[in-house]
Amino acid sequence: MIKTRFTEMFGVRHPIVQGGMQWVGRAGLVSAVANAGALGFITALTQPTPEDLTKEIKRCREMTDKPFGVNLTILPALKPPPYAEYRHAIIESGIKIVETAGYKPQEHVDHFKQHGIKVIHKCTAVRHALSAERMGVDAISIDGFECAGHPGEDDIPGLILIPCAADKVKIPMIASGGFGDARGLVAALSLGAEGINMGTRFMCTVESPIHQKIKEQMVATVL
Repeated sequence: MIKTRFTEMFGVRHPIVQGGMQWVGRAGLVSAVANAGALGFITALTQPTPEDLTKEIKRCREMTDKPFGVNLTILPALKPPPYAEYRHAIIESGIKIVETAGYKPQEHVDHFKQHGIKVIHKCTAVRHALSAERMGVDAISIDGFECAGHPGEDDIPGLILIPCAADKVKIPMIASGGFGDARGLVAALSLGAEGINMGTRFMCTVESPIHQKIKEQMVATVL
């Protein structure tokens, strides 16, 4: 096993995270990741309502007794989701790890921290990482341009962004974007990260709730 500040802080065996993926981060996948010793995240906004999120968290607990968390992505919208209600569902369900992403998470960070919840915030630039660190988050996910699904990318590839962030950020940091095997993990650790965040690789697993043909096409494209 590889021990880092990240594995020690979040109580997992491996410095590997299954990031919160819309429509994919459900209990079946998250529990399998947790049982394998990594850190999985249920995607809060995949669930239509906060009540559905509560049920999904309960379902995940029925399949694992290992640590897992919930992802809450905050994006500007004309009619935003009821974020406060989703936060309440997360807190009332006893979740102890939250991954936040998106726009100005201070309100969410403060509320979660009041309830003893550890927060990982996803950032696409060093300045954002330092801002999140000042907000009081426990860890950073630094997302290079290779990382999918995040508006506001600064077009900074991971090979440049990760070491730059590692030179500045004092709290534990994981690297996101383009990681899919042990070679990537070793590379991320050598660049100064203390773990990796994977998305696409977990989409190809048996437990991933996407169509088998899509999984086969992704594998065929890589090979």
